[in-house]
Amino acid sequence: MNKDQVKGKIKEVAGEVQEHTGKMVGSAEQQAKGHAREFEGKAQKAAGDVKENIKDLNKEVKKDMERDPLKPI
Repeated sequence: MNKDQVKGKIKEVAGEVQEHTGKMVGSAEQQAKGHAREFEGKAQKAAGDVKENIKDLNKEVKKDMERDPLKPI
């Protein structure tokens, strides 16, 4: 887990809370801001997921190269 995954999830949850609070008080502006914040968080988490997958793949390739350096990738 990396910083983008954590920060993204926090933004996503905060956005959901803001959106629901906006619904409760009848503020379309707060609903829209919460919705935008939620999707900003989802995008940041997705970017963190990609980084994590690349890191894992890199580790796997290094491990394979250590086992058999002449094996094609």
